[in-house]
Parts: sequence; structure tokens; C-alpha cells
Amino acid sequence: MATTLARTKSEQLVETVAAAFKSPPSTTNETVGSADSGGTLSRKSSRLITAASPGRASGASKNTHIRKSRSAQIKLDFDDVSSGAALSRASSASLGLSFSFTGFTVPPDEIADSKPFSDEDIPEDLEAGIRKPKFQAEPTLPIYLKFTDVTYKIIIKGIRTNEEKDILNGITGSVNPGEVLALMGPSGSGKTTLLNLLGGRLFQSTVGGSITYNDQTFSKSLKSRIGFVTQDDVLFPHLTVKETLTYAALLRLPKALTKEQKEKRAIDVIHELGLERCQDTMIGGSFVRGVSGGERKRVSIGNEIIINPSLLFLDEPTSGLDSTTALKTVQMLHDIAEAGKTVVTTIHQPSSRLFHKFDKLILLGKGSLLYFGKASEAMTYFSSIGCSPLIAMNPAEFLLDLANGNVNDVSLPSELEDRVQTECADTDTRNGKPSPVSVHEYLVEAYDTKVAENEKKKLKIPLPLDEELKSKVSCPKREWGASWFQQYSILFCRGIKERKHDYFSWLRITQVLSTAIILGLLWWQSDAHTPKGLQDQAGLLFFIAVFWGFFPVFTAIFTFPQERAMLSKERAANMYRLSAYFLARTTSDLPLDLLLPILFLVVVYFMAGLRLSVSPFFLSMLIVLLSIVAAQGLGLAIGATLMDLKKATTLASVTVMTFMLAGGFFVNKVPVFISWVRYMSFNYHTYKLLLKVQYRHITPTINGMRLDSGITEVGALVAMVFGYRFLAYLSLRRMKLQSGA
Repeated sequence: MATTLARTKSEQLVETVAAAFKSPPSTTNETVGSADSGGTLSRKSSRLITAASPGRASGASKNTHIRKSRSAQIKLDFDDVSSGAALSRASSASLGLSFSFTGFTVPPDEIADSKPFSDEDIPEDLEAGIRKPKFQAEPTLPIYLKFTDVTYKIIIKGIRTNEEKDILNGITGSVNPGEVLALMGPSGSGKTTLLNLLGGRLFQSTVGGSITYNDQTFSKSLKSRIGFVTQDDVLFPHLTVKETLTYAALLRLPKALTKEQKEKRAIDVIHELGLERCQDTMIGGSFVRGVSGGERKRVSIGNEIIINPSLLFLDEPTSGLDSTTALKTVQMLHDIAEAGKTVVTTIHQPSSRLFHKFDKLILLGKGSLLYFGKASEAMTYFSSIGCSPLIAMNPAEFLLDLANGNVNDVSLPSELEDRVQTECADTDTRNGKPSPVSVHEYLVEAYDTKVAENEKKKLKIPLPLDEELKSKVSCPKREWGASWFQQYSILFCRGIKERKHDYFSWLRITQVLSTAIILGLLWWQSDAHTPKGLQDQAGLLFFIAVFWGFFPVFTAIFTFPQERAMLSKERAANMYRLSAYFLARTTSDLPLDLLLPILFLVVVYFMAGLRLSVSPFFLSMLIVLLSIVAAQGLGLAIGATLMDLKKATTLASVTVMTFMLAGGFFVNKVPVFISWVRYMSFNYHTYKLLLKVQYRHITPTINGMRLDSGITEVGALVAMVFGYRFLAYLSLRRMKLQSGA
């Protein structure tokens, strides 16, 4: 069975020597030179040497298969000859010997004999994302991740007392550059919480233990070296794949790169991930048709690897994918790790093929550590403590059954069977089987006594890294990929591209136009020179003030609650300053928001026969536009403060209704104790300004409302424009982002 999973040490060494002699001298020299200058190279960072021909190699490898390598290629595995592979990866990366996304590309003349073969006999697909890259990325800074006795608690607030609940209990482990660490366990075992802690996304007083990066604690500068792929693909649905990755490159890549270089990096990532076929397709969403689930996941991964991260964290990247797509995704993670990157991923229920592709494994159960070590040695460890499957079983299913306390079809150790016999049958046994609690306690105790102390001793040994590598991860200064103005410009353009589909939808245009035509027909060529006609036109002007106060409020309410997930993700990655985002988000709406009101007023103004003069027409238009911007500010403030659509909609309905009633049309004489509401109403100020523009030449008062200079009303609206927006900005500042940014 072992021969079907991996070659033996002796076979690899013999084939390595044989291939080295058959390869051209230049290749041998390069390989030796790399080994001399960079130390020993790891399995995943080694140069590939091709066998002489399939015919000659078939006799020796007829019944053997190499895991994690192409069937027609032999990896130069220096790990078999020398220890310290992890350290060698760091030294080679720091000396500029790090490889691109999937390693060195073998020259065409060296792979001539291997062309009939494919990766695990799977045909190459444009969507597969398994092809070797065609460009070299800059060297990756190696980061060694260690965590010891990590604990995390949450405080559940009750009516009288607060209760603490343990989520993680003393988790210890490590992962080195070039390795893929899988966090596995049942639902609710703490996988995602541990991933968030390791990725620097949770900062709370209830976090205990030690987490170090190259023996240094977490700092803000690390954010630019960490990629974090969430379980849900948080992407803008109306942007194409190319646009999504291009905007990420422009915002996240260093300032030293030009715009053209950043755009080229986005194109390179598209080719690496096999997304060429869908690069001009919209991402899509619940109501927008777009790319497939596997392609969406690759776009999410591309958003993170575009910055050449040293650490890549992924939360269940295979969730919702079919087995073949999941296998290609995990294979892609291995390709990423081959560049000297450190990859940590949670996985829920992998297939046996997926399980064997992980280098290290952490098995969690109820927040406790049940196993940490090489994934290939997990079954051996559990057999050593008396737990082994009685039937042929996927190793991942077996481990998850153990973590859940399900011991059906599992042989039990004598110690656990004795414990069952001595305990009360009603409370601790089920049909002669131990309870899940007993199984969990036994597994935790077995790991603590047999493995835990040795692992902790290993982690206490300091890494022999130079001070330069340590200083690069401990710099407290935050690094931005673009200046404030560049961030604003990029986000402004992205906002217009994303939302133009909503603003210019036929439904919205039809709604505004039909309302305008109905108003024009009802007030067709009304005459303001008669008292009755004047009263009718005053009603029309009040409706315009109310309509363009109501409409923007309920549009702006959705702005920040709908983008909260995106804002949390991007702010956690240090993509931009909050001030740049806020200003770009609020100003990018203005060109789109002001087009439909202009169209509306052009139709209504001339059909209703309002004052036909250039000055009143443009002044009326400016007043309505100012009212819209003020009303938007109120909607933004309500949405940002509550961040809950139901609550925000309820509050906005009450507020808008109050402003409408106090707008000066329904009630002329308002009691003194509540008269202040009128001056907070943008409907009141808009209505009064429209009356002044249209009728000041006819009468100084209308319905008891004096038509003065209008400076007070304009000042009040301008104050609302900036005041409401400032309140919205402060609310976003105080908002606790889920990412901990």
C-alpha cells in the first residue's frame, strides 16, 4: 500500500542520481549552485529533472506512483540527504531563489519525453488552474508560523450574570514555508476561530497563548504579507473577473510599481489560475448570472495571491465545490506553497485524495487539540493509541468520526473499554459503546501524554533566522499600496462601474419617468396667476420636495449595510483608508443620482407650465439637487449607525414621515414646543426655496409662509449635506469590523 502513495527513500535517491547524470551539464551545475548558495532546498522548492524517456522509466516505476508530482518528472529531493529543509527554504527565498507560483519551468527540450503524460492522468483544462506559470514572481519573504497554548473565550451576557464559554483550549502547532497545514474538525470545533486568530483577525482580551511569525508577534505591517480567503466569496457581482483583480492589484500592490506593472500582474494571475476564458465575464450573484462556483473561488484566491503573500489563510476553500473542482483547488494550494509560501486552510470533510495532499494536519474536537503532525502519519498515531477503522474507510471520515465521538466500525483501546465497563451504563454508554464525552476525554488525554510535550519543546527552539527577516515582520508602520488620492480615484471608478447597472435599470427609469408624466398630466399647463392655480402649483412643488426627499433616503440606507462584508474584508487587508473609501463611496453616487432628477424635472417643469424663464428653471433644478444630496446624507447616517436594514428602514420611515408632516404644507401653525422639527426637515427648506423661486415676483407670502431671501434655507440644507455625512463617517469609524481591522 505504501508503494502506491509515495516512493521509498532509496528509490528516490537512485533515480535522482541517475537523472542527474543523464541531464545536461548546465542543468546540473545550476542545481548544485543553487544548493550551495541557498542551503538545502525543500521538496516543494526543488528543481524538476525529467526522466530520459517514458520507455526507459516504465520498468522501474510501473507499479509506483509519486504523490504531489507529475508522473513523468522526478524531483531532486535534498530533504532525504540533509535535514533543515524548512530553514533552507527561508535562506533560498531571502537570497532571491524563491520560485514563482508553482516552481521553475523546465525547458522544452528537457520535457520532450514527458509530453505524453499528464498530472494524475487528468487532461489539462483551461479552467483547471493546474498549468505551470509563465512568469516569475519576486522572492517571497519566508514566514514561519508558530502558535503555543492558544486559548479563546467568549463572554455570553446574561440578564444578571455573564458566562464565559471556551472556544479554543490550548492549541499548539506550527507550519513552515512550502507547507500546507489543514485544520480539520466537526462543525463548531473552532476551526474558523483558530484561523482568524492565526491570520490576525481577532484581537480581544480573551485570547491567550502565543502566536509568532518568524519569532515575532503580530504587527500591522504583516497585513500586507497575509492573504485571507473567507468561506463566502465576497465579490462585487457587476464587475468582471479582470476588473476585480485589476482593482485589487491597483490598491494592494506596492507604490513602487507603476500602474502598467500592476495591471500586468493582474493579467498574470488570471493566466496562472486558468481564468482566461471568463476574464470578461461578470462575477455574478444571487440575481445576476456570472461565473461558476469554482471560478468564483479562484477569483477570491487570486485577490489574495496577487500581492505575493508570505502567509495564505483559507476558510473552507472547497465548500460547495464538486470533488474534481475541489481537488484542483487543493492542488492549486500546493502550487502556491511551492513558491515558499505558508498555507493554512480549514477543511470540513475532504475526500481521501484531498486528505493525502496536505502536509500537516490539526484535528480539533470541541475546541481541544486531538492531533497535530504530518497528515500522512495521522492514521499511524491513532492506531498507536488503539483507535483504528474496522472497515476500509476514508481517513478524513475516520478522523471526523473520532472527533465527534462516533466509534461505530472503530476498534477501541482496552483502556477505553475498561472505562466503559466500570462506569454507569445509563449515563456513559450507548449499546455497549462509550459516550462521545468519554471518547473525547480519552483522545485529549492521549495526545497530551504522548505528543503534546514533545511538540511544545520543538516550538521553544528559536529559529536561526537573521535579524533582517525578523525586522521585516515586526515593523509597526502600516504600508499602503497607493496614496490617498490614488485610493480615492480607484474606488470612485470602481463604484461607478459596479452601480451603473442598478441606477440605469429599466425599472428605475420607468418609475421616475412614469411619475413625471403623471404629474405633468395632472397639472397640465396650470396657471399661477389665479389664487386657485397658485394653490395647485404649490401642491405640486411640495410633492416634488417630498418625492426627492423620500427617494434618496431609502436608496442611501442600503449603501453601507450591503457593503459591510466587503468593507470588513478590504479594511482588514489594509487595501485603503476609511476616509478614502467613504468619500469615494458617497461621491461616486452623485453623478448617477443626479441624472434621473434632471430628467424628471425637465418633463414636469414644462408640462405643468411652471415659470418659463432660464433663471427660475436652473434655480429650481439646483434646489432639488441640493435637497437630494441632503436627503442622501440622512440615509447614509441611518444606515451606517444601525447597520441593520430592518431597523434602518423603520427609523427612516418614521423620520421621513415626520419631516413631510412638518414640511409647511399640511400644518401652518406648529406648536412652539415641537416647532424645532420643522427646521430639521429638508422638505420644509426645499419647499420654501421652490416657492420663493417661482412666486416671489407675485406675492411675498403663500399660505402664511413668508418668502424671504432664502439664505437661511440654503445654509440649513448645506449644513445637512455635511452634518449627516460626518455622522455617517463617525459611525463607520466606531463600527467593530468583523475582521478586527
